[in-house]
Amino acid sequence: MLILNKTAGSFSKPSKRKIYEILRCFLFHPGKRFLHKLVLGIETSCDDTAAAVVDETGNVLGEAIHSQTEVHLKEGGIIPPVAQQLHRENIQRIVQEALSASKVPPSELSAVATTIKPGLALSLGVGLSYSVQLVNQLKKPFIPIHHMEAHALTVRLTNNVEFPFLVLLISGGHCLLALVQGVSDFLMLGKSLDIAPGDMLDKVARRLSLIKHPECSTMCGGKAIEHLAKQGNKLQFDLKPPLHRNKNCNFSFTGLQHTVDKIIIRKEKEEGIETGQVLSSAADIAAAVQHTIACHIAKRTHRAILFCQQRGLLSQTNAVLVASGGVASNLYIRKALGIIADVTQCTLLCPPPRLCTDNGVMIA
Repeated sequence: MLILNKTAGSFSKPSKRKIYEILRCFLFHPGKRFLHKLVLGIETSCDDTAAAVVDETGNVLGEAIHSQTEVHLKEGGIIPPVAQQLHRENIQRIVQEALSASKVPPSELSAVATTIKPGLALSLGVGLSYSVQLVNQLKKPFIPIHHMEAHALTVRLTNNVEFPFLVLLISGGHCLLALVQGVSDFLMLGKSLDIAPGDMLDKVARRLSLIKHPECSTMCGGKAIEHLAKQGNKLQFDLKPPLHRNKNCNFSFTGLQHTVDKIIIRKEKEEGIETGQVLSSAADIAAAVQHTIACHIAKRTHRAILFCQQRGLLSQTNAVLVASGGVASNLYIRKALGIIADVTQCTLLCPPPRLCTDNGVMIA
């Protein structure tokens, strides 16, 4: 641990030239053989500081995570400089906890893998700066990881999934459909034209002031909507799924969000309450929003499956649809995807909820 303490004590930003030099020196080469393959994964793309040690057979030897949810709930949303500072304060401790749990000394690591994109630049910078100093100190290979590819491939840690398979990645910052033909071999079929579904859920939750709701005060926006929706009538408001006339696999959520904002303004006037108070119809609005988002995601995914099946891009006998990312932990949305999978004779696979949200295991 002495090495970690020396390495992580400073967070001075290395120059781009220095980073490139280190990456060239320690970049991981797939053909290189290690006596013991033990990878430390570090994730700081958004608001969770996470680390894990995984061996070559996929065994998770140790992991640790620090969530910033409570802080950002009080702020009303993720503020990049705040997230950056929290990463700085916690990354050394989290890495140490993961290594301690794994009982793997830093000197026995085979490589360090770290998220380098996409994500919040300030948050990513903390993980990259820490990792660059760590691999320089330990003289270990560095593996740059694409955050979305990690989400897409996580299912292979828990299930025997062969290539190719269709993946739906839905989270607070991303929304896309892709055919996974191999490691780092993705055919993009559709993406969000504006915001991500998790971002919309968070914005609706803030607009409904669900943090003031006694049952939702400690929940993030998406969880609050899902919880409250169980008590509401999803048909109380007539919301149309976006892009219903567009014959492609893209997504859009901004227009739906604006429609919901108008509904909330109207209901506030009807109920005679000010902005910031909880509407009596909040559960109905949450249910309608969740249902409409689920329908939109399911319809676009259905189109993508049909596209792949018609062109022979998926297995005729064992087609697999993988749903991953934070929003994929929403059980209502999973149920909608399950219906689509049954209709198209696909197998729906979802990583466990703890691996759907950002974590160090998926990076390692």
